[in-house]
Order: sequence, then C-alpha cells, then structure tokens
Amino acid sequence: MTQVNNNNNRSQERPVRALVLTGYGLNCDYETDYSLRLAAAQSRRIHINEIIADAKAGLSDYHILVFGGGFSWADDHGAGVLMATKLRRHLGDQIRRFVEDGRLVIGICNGFQCLVNMGLLPGFDYVYEERRVALTYNDSGNFIDTWINLRINQDSPCVFTKGIKTMELPVRHGQGKIVADDDTINALFSNNQVAMQYADERGDQAMRAWPMNPNGSIRDIAGICDKSGRIFGLMPHPEAFNHYTNHPDWTRKKEGLMRQGKTIETEEGDGIKIFKNAVDYIRATALT
Repeated sequence: MTQVNNNNNRSQERPVRALVLTGYGLNCDYETDYSLRLAAAQSRRIHINEIIADAKAGLSDYHILVFGGGFSWADDHGAGVLMATKLRRHLGDQIRRFVEDGRLVIGICNGFQCLVNMGLLPGFDYVYEERRVALTYNDSGNFIDTWINLRINQDSPCVFTKGIKTMELPVRHGQGKIVADDDTINALFSNNQVAMQYADERGDQAMRAWPMNPNGSIRDIAGICDKSGRIFGLMPHPEAFNHYTNHPDWTRKKEGLMRQGKTIETEEGDGIKIFKNAVDYIRATALT
C-alpha cells in the first residue's frame, strides 16, 4: 500500500502538458496559456505551422490540446472552416491518435467551430470524421460581446465541467448558433452530450430568450462533448474569466463584501475551474 501511495504522489508531481495552437488570426492564446498555467498545467503556445513542420514530435508530448478562440483565417469561407481543413489534412491522423490515447481536446469559440467542422464533435459512437452539427450566424445578425449565465448538465460525461452547476462567462462571436437536424439534437440530449446551456440569472434554461441566449442556439445549447467526455467544445470563453477583476461587476461585488466585513475568497475567475478539471483528470488517469 505504501508503494502505491508513493507512486500516486510521484504521478501527481509529473507535469501535465498542454498545447495551445496559435496563428492565422487566433487571438485568445495568451489568455488560454495563462489560464492553463493557473490550473497547474505546463502550457505552451505553438504556431500551427510549427506543429505541422515538426512531424516527428507532433502531439505526442502533450496531454491537453486546445483549439482557442479568435478569427482564424478571418472566418473566410465560414468560421473555423479553413482551420479545420488545414488541420484535418496535415494533422488529422495525429489528432485521432491523440484522442484514442485518452487525452483531452477543448475547442473554445472559433476552436469549437473548428471541431464541429472537422467532425471531432459530436463524435457519436466514437466516429470523429462525420460533420453532424453546424455553428452559424447569430439570430441578431450581429457580433455579440457580453456576459451570459450557464447551467451545467450534471449527468454529462464531460471531463471539463465536472462538479460545476452554474457559471457566468463572456461570449464574443458572430456565428455561435448551434444548429442540427432533430435526430442529432435529440441524440445529443439523450446521450447527455449537451454539457452546458444558456440560462437566466437563477440558472433556469434561457428558453431561447434574448439576451440570455445570445445567438438563438437550438435548445439553448452552449457547449457539447463527445461520448467519452474528453472532447469538449463551447462558445463561451473560460480563459477570459481567469481573474475576478475580469467580471464587469467585480467592484460592486468587492464593495458589497467589504460592507459585510468580508473579502474576496479567491482571485481566480470561475473559468479556471474548467482547466483545473482537465489537469485533475490527466493526473487521475496517470497519463503523465
């Protein structure tokens, strides 16, 4: 028993390595890298071309692969379309092996758009080459930049959302509306692959009411995972809530606590919980 505990302790000391893709208009890589470091991951920002060029190293050194937010290729031909095409052509086999090895993939905003275009999501029956979901223009027809409330599906296998019931995160996108045929939507819900939905301040489903649902997404879907729960895509930006002062009401909250003789319990923003869940999962599965 002592030997097992020592092994567990050593396993937890080993670094959890995360790769954040950069380049071609992706613009959330610094915040994402910083958030992963706060979550105790060893994170690196690497240009897409560098990964493609170094075929020998590839993705094998990493445990978490991040498709971050931004406007890759200026959303030409559709949000995330060209990035998905380039990555599928040059790294498709490596990414599939990465997933098969039990590692984690997260796509945030533009990264989510890329994942659905590649077919990595929804990944029904562990098939990662079939496109079943699309992310299209917001019902408003406009780019939206605001904070929204989310309700988390407690029955979802999603690794990244474990133990989280509600949270508030910012969204900033022009093409965030999730659409699919009825069979696909029903399958997502029956499999508990809908990990998060847009909600009101009480945590009740938004029922597609604007602005709680900022884009008109079907059944208020804000994020989905594959059947294993190890591939996760979401439109809100957890990396943009890495510190409590990121929130627009932080001064009001701080003043309210001061009047009660209290202080801010932690400086970390709620978005870090998503990255910590990923790091904890890798350590628990001894992939390090």
